[in-house]
Amino acid sequence: MSGSSNPIGQLFSRGAQGYDAVRRNLVPCFDGFYQSALEVICDWAGARATLDALDLGAGTGLFSAMVMGRLPRARLHLMDVSDAMLARARERFADAARGSNVSFEVRDYTEGGLGGPWDLVVSALSIHHLEDDAKRALFARIFVALRPGGLFVNAEQVRGPTPAAEARYRRLWDAQVLASGVDRVEYERAVERMRHDRCATLDDQLEWMRAAGFSEIDCAFKQWRFAVYFGTRP
Repeated sequence: MSGSSNPIGQLFSRGAQGYDAVRRNLVPCFDGFYQSALEVICDWAGARATLDALDLGAGTGLFSAMVMGRLPRARLHLMDVSDAMLARARERFADAARGSNVSFEVRDYTEGGLGGPWDLVVSALSIHHLEDDAKRALFARIFVALRPGGLFVNAEQVRGPTPAAEARYRRLWDAQVLASGVDRVEYERAVERMRHDRCATLDDQLEWMRAAGFSEIDCAFKQWRFAVYFGTRP
């Protein structure tokens, strides 16, 4: 399903051109958030020469580029429902030295198989758009798509464990983002996108991973609504 027929795809396609420019504004803990995810991946990868990785909801390829920066011989497959976002990713990886190990697929990753087997499945700021049943089903499908010993890392937005906590997350995010000097139009676009969020608590998502069969489940980073959690297929 392409971005032209999927509501989430349409929403992100409209903002694809300027999406990367305001990432640091809209993710106030940007460095710690992504750095933690990369540390988990690199610690797991060790001395592996090559690996096959799938990026779900890859968008403009921001996270995939970070992974390749640490693991330059990785083979990456970027999947996203928005053709416009993946067009930006193709531009990012246009350099022949990097692009030869990168492939792209415009599709809704909630439908059909995920291919593989993969050594690594990653996602960043995407799965929270799914309803809870769809998240649970996706975790099970990711587990099946991984090789034994494979790793799943999700850098994600999570819901507060109580209504008071959720309200706190929103107050702090608003204050931090507005204090960053972000363009008001970009802030309002982000708020519009957030209306489509279907965040789940961190505890619920870790439990769904256990139910799917993952082991060595842990949370590497959490700052208010932003969390990095992971697990491996035994």
